[in-house]
Amino acid sequence: MPKKSTQPVQLSRPPLERMMAIHGDLQRGTFTNCAKLAARLEVAAKTIRRDIAFMRDRLGLPVEYMERLHAYRYAYPVENFPTVQITGGELLALVVAGKALEQYRGTPYHAQLAAAFAKLAAGVRDRVSFTPAREAEAISFHHTGLARSDLRVFEQLSRALTDGREVEFAYRKPQSPSGELRCVQPYHLSHRDNLWYLLGHDTQRYGLRQFALTRMADVRLTERKFTRPANFSAEKYFAHSFGAFAGEGDHRVRLHFRAGAAARVRERFWHDSQVLADLPGGVLELRLRLGDLAEVARWALGWGAEVEVLGPPALRRKMAETAAALSALYPAP
Repeated sequence: MPKKSTQPVQLSRPPLERMMAIHGDLQRGTFTNCAKLAARLEVAAKTIRRDIAFMRDRLGLPVEYMERLHAYRYAYPVENFPTVQITGGELLALVVAGKALEQYRGTPYHAQLAAAFAKLAAGVRDRVSFTPAREAEAISFHHTGLARSDLRVFEQLSRALTDGREVEFAYRKPQSPSGELRCVQPYHLSHRDNLWYLLGHDTQRYGLRQFALTRMADVRLTERKFTRPANFSAEKYFAHSFGAFAGEGDHRVRLHFRAGAAARVRERFWHDSQVLADLPGGVLELRLRLGDLAEVARWALGWGAEVEVLGPPALRRKMAETAAALSALYPAP
């Protein structure tokens, strides 16, 4: 039986770490060769040759060998090591993402996302002939009613989610002038309709509740730990919500859009349950299955006389009541 060696096993550096070290020498203009690099990085010379070949052939770095000096160099200056491989089309998508990110300045995650975007952009700058600033001028985003969330509240809730700890906070309902103390086991953070919401178990009301972060104040992490139920699913919770509110009903909504609005409705996706049907005269029928009617009512009102609500009766009554209130508010001249 062979004798086990008592000598410690020497592990070489990971390939990326070695190539980054080689890149550092070449970027500084240091003349170096396989023997010097192999000794410094504690690997065989043939390993260094493979690394350099990979950098030249796969990463497209301008590594060249100077026969007279028996050393390697960069044929021209290289600013960044291309740790990310990306095509021109993918870089365009990255620019679009960066442009969209600007619309969320001052909102949660902006700083972290901006830093991640900068790292990705730096990693591909030398790989593609592309001018992001020029291309970005052709793209813009606009969000109406973007909420101004308190980053400190968001960070506290994020920590509570990660650590599995209960939180306490003062919560002010829209119709209330002051907040009331709530104690919640946080399950999920969701960004819906330009607003952040916390979904969690309210320990005082013994049920799953939803809270808008803009209405929270004095958020405090407690030392009380909890385990999120294994059967919890935010996707299932929001399955029948038209926007942010799930509701507990089972409403079958039917809307008829006139020909002038039909094309605009057809152009967009509104809900997982949607069913579209073309009717005579260019009318478009939209059918939805929702848990709550408040949000779809506000949305339908936005279409004005271009839409008629056929059902359910509760939604049709709501539309009629609102139409009557509007007529009283804006009497015909």
